[in-house]
Amino acid sequence: MPIIQGKEVGPIGLGLMGFTWRTNPCSLEQAFEAMRAALANGCNFWNGGEFYGPPEYNSLVLLEKYFEKYPEDADKVVISIKGGINPKTHMVDGSPENTRRSLDNNIAQLKGRKKLDFFEFGRRDQNVSMEETFKLIQEEYIDTGKLGGISLSEVRAETIHEAVKYIKVAFVEVELSLFTTDIFENGVAAACAQYEIPIVAYSPIGRGMLTGQLKKLEDIKDPIFHSYKFPRFQPGNFEKNLALVQRVVEIAKDKNCTPAQLAINWTRAVSRRPGMPTIVPIPGATTVERVTENSQVIDLTDDELARIDSVLAGFTPAGDRYGDNIPMNT
Repeated sequence: MPIIQGKEVGPIGLGLMGFTWRTNPCSLEQAFEAMRAALANGCNFWNGGEFYGPPEYNSLVLLEKYFEKYPEDADKVVISIKGGINPKTHMVDGSPENTRRSLDNNIAQLKGRKKLDFFEFGRRDQNVSMEETFKLIQEEYIDTGKLGGISLSEVRAETIHEAVKYIKVAFVEVELSLFTTDIFENGVAAACAQYEIPIVAYSPIGRGMLTGQLKKLEDIKDPIFHSYKFPRFQPGNFEKNLALVQRVVEIAKDKNCTPAQLAINWTRAVSRRPGMPTIVPIPGATTVERVTENSQVIDLTDDELARIDSVLAGFTPAGDRYGDNIPMNT
């Protein structure tokens, strides 16, 4: 079982964003059933965000309500929350004032029902030194028992090398999927391996594309998704990217698993290669059926990995991960 800063977690986690960051979020009853299914299937690492939804219904509010109903699960689950976005500027803000605001708000929203295990800024604030920010977090929150640890989100290799000088980094959260393998070339995976820092992989099924269920742009229903204008889902790019999906569907059929299961477990499988860190994928889902599907551990053979390598070698994604308005690799 993977270990994140002394805490044992399942080989696959759960991304919470879809429960609350939607135009029409699912009901609490449906969310709770899906969360219970995740835990029952060994997915006890849950990753959410302070900004995943409005203040009155974000990941923390969802978690507080869940642990109110199921207090016995509080010690079974390890939670990590992204925050640090200034509500006035809507930009990441690592200043002392906003760091305290974000952490205090996170902790308050949980209402004491569950300790905040890990906290991460959604992106690195280039205007404030990490030394200043992390010193505050260490002394005022970690040392006082209010917070379990700190992690990094959407960072470049240089940021990891710098951060470890000031604080123990619990894990690094990055986008990783068959569509997005950047971390293997840009030094991020190598840096994490060097310091024995686990990687938490978000969007392992390519924002739903690697399920094989999105065959045309009209299949994407949520307006929030369209508002972000993900380049890979724009007309022209979308159609080109279906070429990879088709190959994944073929390999999954031969493996007797779903395309999503193949994609999720590929992120786990590559971590066993020499020089790779531990990788814990955190697919998101909002129904018991999908959570159960995504939680299945499937071992890929070296031959199957080689087949996937061959497919990836002949494919270049059309479009970047985000538009120019979203910072990447901070």
